[in-house]
Amino acid sequence: MSVIFALSSAGGRAAVAVIRLSGAGALEAAARIAGDLPPARRLGLRRLRRLNGDVLDEALVVSFPGAASATGEDLAEFHVHGSRAVVAALLEDLGALPGCRMAEAGEFSRRAFRNGKRDLAALEGLADLIEAETEGQRRQALRQMQGRLGDEVVGWRASLLDVQAELEAELDFSDEGDVATDLAGVRARLGRLVAALDGALEGTSAAERVREGFRVVIAGPPNAGKSTLLNALAGRDVAIVTATPGTTRDVLDVELDIGGRRVILSDTAGLRDAGDDIEAEGIRRARLRIEDADLVLWLDELNPVPDAPPGALPVRTKVDRFGADPSADGIVISCVTGLGLEALLADVGERAALSLDAGVDALVVRRRHRDAIREARVDLGRGLSVQMPELIAESCRRARLALGRIVGADDPEAVLGVVFGRFCIGK
Repeated sequence: MSVIFALSSAGGRAAVAVIRLSGAGALEAAARIAGDLPPARRLGLRRLRRLNGDVLDEALVVSFPGAASATGEDLAEFHVHGSRAVVAALLEDLGALPGCRMAEAGEFSRRAFRNGKRDLAALEGLADLIEAETEGQRRQALRQMQGRLGDEVVGWRASLLDVQAELEAELDFSDEGDVATDLAGVRARLGRLVAALDGALEGTSAAERVREGFRVVIAGPPNAGKSTLLNALAGRDVAIVTATPGTTRDVLDVELDIGGRRVILSDTAGLRDAGDDIEAEGIRRARLRIEDADLVLWLDELNPVPDAPPGALPVRTKVDRFGADPSADGIVISCVTGLGLEALLADVGERAALSLDAGVDALVVRRRHRDAIREARVDLGRGLSVQMPELIAESCRRARLALGRIVGADDPEAVLGVVFGRFCIGK
């Protein structure tokens, strides 16, 4: 297997850049650039030289031999000064060494999977941890990376294999007096497993929203202050604001971090009888977003706020112009004076917390995992509905295969290609 290498830190100018190599011959390749390597797992300062003998940089070098590395094979890292010139020169020379090539997306993690360092679900958690932008996403990803789901799946599959072996032993050796299957006991064990799968599926929707975000749609009639509110909450000019009704023709999204939770705020076209085809399309998209929203902020400058859809939070706007009524429903705000904006953010944050926090600790956080568990659940349901041991055994086998896709136990290349193709280069 060839030695792969890549920049594993962020691109662009930086104080330090990390370039990683992995594979049989990685330590020799590193030594070709750095000379003698420091003792294993210890950083050492070395003068790096280009293949033509010129000094390239002074950098920290570390090596991780064999099975003790992150990939399960020889691995080395250069911690160089993070200029584009230094990184480009080092990558160029590494690519010129025999047997070395640039890594593909996710190839380091794929090798770690192949060598049994982490299961597939844990590596997906690692990818989520790298991409985490909020505290909730970080906590959720860390639990996945530490193998919580993988450990459960391994236990479920072991139980299914045990039941399957017991059933097949009776089928294969039915003439032996010491081989007998307690079908009632088998059904009880499968019933407990079904309950465990059902429990794992609880909170899946909330878990997916932790990653995808709590969706808040700003809606209402034209000129109610929707775009102005979006700009105020974003802290920058995202949407065009004019006195002309119908300025907003499309959906504008802004991501906010409220209390460590990802909130996606969407500005939409004002709802009215459209004046032209373009506005009509904007209104159609606005209505679709309202249907899919976790929370709708229904804005109007009137009191009480009319026409708010069920479950929407009424927001009366422009109180700096029209005055604030203490008896008004919902929240009253002014984007000019800032009145009510803090209260509005607090309300949205509380609703996001109620919706998302249960998902942080959920066992199943990805749609791929959820679909596999549901498939296994259906297979076991079929097994519990029949009497013939061979059909029950087949249901166990199918359920075990479905669960195996979660951790990559059966190594389906199509699944691996999709999963690792989403990783960044160098990971």
